[in-house]
Order: sequence, then structure tokens, then C-alpha cells
Amino acid sequence: MPDLKDGEFIEVQGSGSSRYTIKNTGGVYSCSCPAWRHQSLGIEKRTCKHIKRLRGDDAEAARLSAATGRAAPRTTPAPIATSSVGAVAPDVDTHIDPSESPGKSPPALLLAHTWDTTTDLSGWWMSEKLDGVRAYWDGKTFISRLGNQYLAPDWFTASLPDVPLDGELWGGRKQFQRTISIVRRQDRSDHWKSITFLVFDAPKMDAHFEERLAFCENILQVRPSPHARLVEHTRCRGIDHLRDELSRIEALGGEGLMMRKPGSKYDVGRSSSLLKVKTFMDAEARVVEYVAGAGRHKGRTGALVVELANGKKFSVGTGLSDKERDNPPPVGSIITFRYQELTDGGIPRFPSFVRIRPDATWPPSTDDTSSSGTNKSGKATPKRGA
Repeated sequence: MPDLKDGEFIEVQGSGSSRYTIKNTGGVYSCSCPAWRHQSLGIEKRTCKHIKRLRGDDAEAARLSAATGRAAPRTTPAPIATSSVGAVAPDVDTHIDPSESPGKSPPALLLAHTWDTTTDLSGWWMSEKLDGVRAYWDGKTFISRLGNQYLAPDWFTASLPDVPLDGELWGGRKQFQRTISIVRRQDRSDHWKSITFLVFDAPKMDAHFEERLAFCENILQVRPSPHARLVEHTRCRGIDHLRDELSRIEALGGEGLMMRKPGSKYDVGRSSSLLKVKTFMDAEARVVEYVAGAGRHKGRTGALVVELANGKKFSVGTGLSDKERDNPPPVGSIITFRYQELTDGGIPRFPSFVRIRPDATWPPSTDDTSSSGTNKSGKATPKRGA
């Protein structure tokens, strides 16, 4: 059958009565089956038997070869049962392992702390916390935090200034999964037309933030690019202004706020001169199995596979200490996790392990809502914090 177009999905028959959803997002194919979701690879490097059967081994081998730099093994395709193709698909849980194209040293970047809710932010510079991919422009190419290259098309980079800039590759609010799929492609595709480089600093300037911001504004006027623009900053007038702006950004689908201390230098590493402010949610889930660790965590637990009271399953890997990875919460135990929001498919986004809840019941009772913010449906109530 014909291949999926960008944004299309298809439902396929798995073993037994199981059915899974395959989706093409910017040339990255995902499958909702456990074999695809639990791989310790970047999403563009994953495949499974359902995707191979749908696309054919030659097409899938070529895609994996471009993503990994080596040819994928060829096997004989098998028949697959399918349903009709649609325009959207349920989101699947994808914990991104940023492994783009190698070849650069990691850039020295300024990183944020989380606001402690007590520091007075009056007079600080506010900007939207972008739901994109951090990117360092060295004047010639984009580099990730780990030193890997994002292979942007020549037409995207041709008009960019030839000076180092710090910013974000952004595909729009609530478009993180699509954005990461596009910028990690190896073919410099036209999908980059939906990406904008949002600039918020000039890391090589030994000057105060206001001077660096003015430099960025000027250089983008001297060397205008249809694919780059400056991030807007506003002076915070106090806590009420902060809360109003946070509510406004979140109502638009934004992630939160970034706060920059006035007169601050570009301090490499975590710095109290840059703070992030956003809403988080807590909820409970039950541990059902484990995902084996890889790399530094090889030989121990890489993530917990958990389920909500409504039956939705996903992985929680962030937040686990080395001790907890060696002795993970038992299968069947209840944990509290923190997350940012729910995807359209009802999966918690960026879940992080907090603690075991030995006092919790399953399914959660109405008494649990006061302490955890959860209810019987598995939904959670937002809490302001870091």
C-alpha cells in the first residue's frame, strides 16, 4: 500500500487482539506498540515489525540508514492488517535521547535554575519559555547542548548572521514532538519551513544582558532572515504582573516563563541569573514493569512503565536516583510523579519520578485528591511551582 504522508496515521493489527497506531511525523515513524516505545534509541532511529511490514524493508532500511549512518538489515516483508488512514493520531510516550549528527564540541551555555517562588523578580526581564529545541548557532551551523549538529537546509541558514547566537528552534506552541522530529532529520528537508530560530542571547559578548539583547536585535536587522527573529522581553512589574503573564502564556498553549536578571553576564552553566517559572502537576500511577537501562544505566532500571487509573501506560525515567534504579519500586506499587501537561492522547508529558506512595490506594480514592491532586479519572489539578 502507499506510504504515509507527513501527519498521517494508520491502525494496524498486532498479535492477538492488539491493535497499534503507526504515524509519520516529519519523516519520523512511530508505533504505539511496546517494542517501539521501549527502545533506548532516538525516535528517528527506532523501528518495529509493524512499521517494516507497512513500509517495506527497502524503504525502512533506507530511512534507518540515513538516521544512523549505517545500512539497516533487510528481511522479508510479511502481510499486515490495516485500517483507514487519518489526519491525526494518538500521541505515544517518547523520552528523547538527543543524538543528532556528531561532529562538534558541546557549546558552553547558560542554563536556568527553577524559581523558588520567594525571590523577588520585580525588574527582571520576562520572556516566554519556548516549547522547542535549544540550539547554539556558531555562525555556520546549529549545535545541540551535547555538541551534535542539527542539519538545517542551506536555504534556512544562508541569511543568518555569521556570529554566535543562543536560541531555540521552534515549531510553534505544543509542537515539540513535531519540532524534534524535523530538526533531527538527516536530509535537510523542506519540513524546516515550519521552524523558526528564536534568538535570545549573544553568548560570546562580555557585556550585560541588556547590551547583548540590543546586539541581537541590531544584528537581526542588519542581517534579516525570514527564518529567525528575536524573542520578546518585558520588564516584570511584580508578582501580580508575573502571574498574569504566566496565565496569559499558558492560555495560549505556552510552557511558562523565563526570567533574566537585569545587568547579568552570560554565566556558563546553571545560573541564578536565569530562572524558569511554570505550572506543574502531580499525580499517582501504578508500576507495571521496567525498561532496561542503557549507557551509564546499563544493567539496572532505565525507566518505570506505569499506568494511570484510566489504563493509559507510559514510561517514567527522569527523577530516579542511582539507588532507585538499582532497587526500583516494586511492580504493583504506587508512585507519585510530576509532569507538565497531558498530550492530546492523554499521556503525561515530561513525567518525573517523585516518590513511592505506600499510603495510596488503587484505584485512587477521593481521599487521595487532597494530597496528590489526582482523582479517580487519573486527572490532576495544577499547582504553581518549580
